[in-house]
Amino acid sequence: MDLDAFLDLLTPRGRKALDEAVELGGSDPVKAATRLRKTYDSALTSAALTQAGLRERAVAKFGDDARLMYFTPHGLEQSTRAEVAAHRARRLTAVTHGPARVVDACCGIGGDALELARAGHHVDAVELDPLTAAVARANAEALGVGERVRVRVGDAAEVAPEEYDALFADPARRTARGRTFDPQAYSPPWPVVMDLVGRARGSCLKVAPGIPYEYIPEAAEAEWVSYKGEVKEAALWTPGQAGRRATLLPGGQTLTSTGVRAAVGELGRYVYEPDGAAIRAHLVGEVAEMVGGRLADPMIAYITGDEPVDTPWAARYEVDEALPFSLKRLRAALRAREIGNVTIKKRGSAVDIERLRRDLRLSGDKSGVIILTRIMNQPFVLICLGLPPA
Repeated sequence: MDLDAFLDLLTPRGRKALDEAVELGGSDPVKAATRLRKTYDSALTSAALTQAGLRERAVAKFGDDARLMYFTPHGLEQSTRAEVAAHRARRLTAVTHGPARVVDACCGIGGDALELARAGHHVDAVELDPLTAAVARANAEALGVGERVRVRVGDAAEVAPEEYDALFADPARRTARGRTFDPQAYSPPWPVVMDLVGRARGSCLKVAPGIPYEYIPEAAEAEWVSYKGEVKEAALWTPGQAGRRATLLPGGQTLTSTGVRAAVGELGRYVYEPDGAAIRAHLVGEVAEMVGGRLADPMIAYITGDEPVDTPWAARYEVDEALPFSLKRLRAALRAREIGNVTIKKRGSAVDIERLRRDLRLSGDKSGVIILTRIMNQPFVLICLGLPPA
């Protein structure tokens, strides 16, 4: 889809074509295209069908708003989930003590700009790609915040963050060869991003959750956000209390460092698997303190304890048996328990999960969890009955 085809979608005729394409959702693509081409030219038909498909995919990230919004394939892939963007907008409001003038230096399709505007901020959004900028502008209008979001085509490197109350930046993490995990390959590249942050009164920089720790500025607070148990992204906040934070959504629980370190001791009756955000933020010690637990191995982020403690920060498993890893012994133990459906988890193990699943050749009508890990540097498998509490 090029810019002209997208702009055609915004005309009354284009909107009608898109509505018809949405109604045809789920039908055979060839039949849908054939039907639309009876009324519309091939370019508009293609744009409408593409947009209808993107809207359907976007519901997982944007909920009902997706049915009013516009997308590009890359823009949807790189966009922030609405709940995460809303969380950041609330935090930024606290930082700026109310509505403020914010520059969104790499706005993409506008996901973060929309939530910032909904929180009352006035946003100057900058996007290098003209098509993506047009999509962001259309989204602001579609969701009724066009008066508070101004979108322009421009280079993030030329933004003057010192002219605003706060900077938000979400540099692209995709190159011609696909997704990149190297901050130096971000667009704009890391030195440019750090220059923008350094000149801003306050800033929120969205980064990949796997960002190497050495790239986190000493003065920044690094926050990892988990949504329904899956780590989605990280953000660097300046100025702020330097350190690391984990946040769980949609519940909104947050955890910061207290400096506690988890003790190391014998394997107990229960194993707790900390949420990935807490692990990335190096807050395993804080989670261990919550559940009265310890580490069975000082290098592995599984917590063990003697009492069942409910916490949103960790899944809990009851250990039925722990044995040194052996395929033969494990297969026999699972068959003796009539376990035919097994969830396999691992940390600190080199075992290939899919190959192990095939090699176990299970049968039975019971379910269980096995955890492949190390205990004091020795490979172990923990057999856990049932599933963790919701």
